[in-house]
Amino acid sequence: MLIDSHAHLDSPRYADDREAMLRRAHDAGVSAVLAIGIGEGPSEMHHALDLCRQFNGQRSQGVGLPRLYASAGVYPHNTPEIDDAVLARLDSLLAEPEVIACGEIGLDYYHEGSPHDVQRTGLVRQLEVAAARKRPIAIHCRGTNEGTDAWNHLFLTLDTYWRHTSLGGIMHCFGAGYEQARRALDMGFLVSFAGNLTYPKAQPLRDVAAQLPLDGVLVETDAPWLTPAPDRGKRNEPAFVTRTAETLAGLLNVTPEEIASATTKNFARLFHLPSGMGN
Repeated sequence: MLIDSHAHLDSPRYADDREAMLRRAHDAGVSAVLAIGIGEGPSEMHHALDLCRQFNGQRSQGVGLPRLYASAGVYPHNTPEIDDAVLARLDSLLAEPEVIACGEIGLDYYHEGSPHDVQRTGLVRQLEVAAARKRPIAIHCRGTNEGTDAWNHLFLTLDTYWRHTSLGGIMHCFGAGYEQARRALDMGFLVSFAGNLTYPKAQPLRDVAAQLPLDGVLVETDAPWLTPAPDRGKRNEPAFVTRTAETLAGLLNVTPEEIASATTKNFARLFHLPSGMGN
């Protein structure tokens, strides 16, 4: 069984077939999904939790669905909206047992959506809330085309405000180099690969993935985006995480079953969940 460690299940693109989409994931062997709670802004952080409760309730009645977990956080480009009320709302969500992670939070310098200093301040304030609630974090980091500026700022921030917690987290949709992956692993993070790992032009990323230890990786969809090959261009969904897992298995010279087992164990270890979390 596989874990999709990052999916935006509250996307309006699933409005017409959300339950059917989750049934397809279950039928494909996906035992659990981490539903990301950023919505379209801080006022929608609770949507992932709402979906967890809705569909986990159906699971308890015997419906074939993956177990859902939730996160909550403020996306980098929404950090200008952070105030004391938003942080209080985040804190209350992280107190809920289904909300196992704070995220996706981080830095995005690729799109000019918000000032970089505001993003860094917003990240620090959320790290403080996550640390107090002892929740691992799901990090989004994307730099400019010119360099690794966002990654340098990210690691400086994490070294100062997060490393000492030993809580770790997930480097979501990893797209940097081996140096950044190694630094993440050294800080207790898992490196998560999405459907772009399968793209023809992603050989540099595959070269990085091939060097990582089996106990340091996860797979995800980032659904509804980043659909794996050969269905790129279509709406992504958690069932397709199997394709990324197969690619990663080939890179690490293991079977798809070994990737499924290892990534499930990695996810459970990070979040202190039982090994049979999807049962």
